Amino acid sequence: MYLTKEKKQEIVAEYGKNAQDTGSAEAQIAIFTYRIQHLTELMKKNKKDQVSERALVGLVGKRRRMLDYLKETDIERYRAIIKKLNLRK
Repeated sequence: MYLTKEKKQEIVAEYGKNAQDTGSAEAQIAIFTYRIQHLTELMKKNKKDQVSERALVGLVGKRRRMLDYLKETDIERYRAIIKKLNLRK
């Protein structure tokens, strides 16, 4: 499994408000970004893997909706997470 429990805790500790804060928008966006990067690498190797492609498109949509929510509620948190994760836009 590519996203181990330890790796998830590490991501949440870095981007969340505290180590157990898996529900914050920043932590969820960071986890989605990690998973998107992994699936992108997988798709480069397996171009015809339609199941992974569908999962990738779904994750990108979830992250986009979460970023839109964060942008509407708190623009400073939005700008900080975009800069920290090095996302375009």
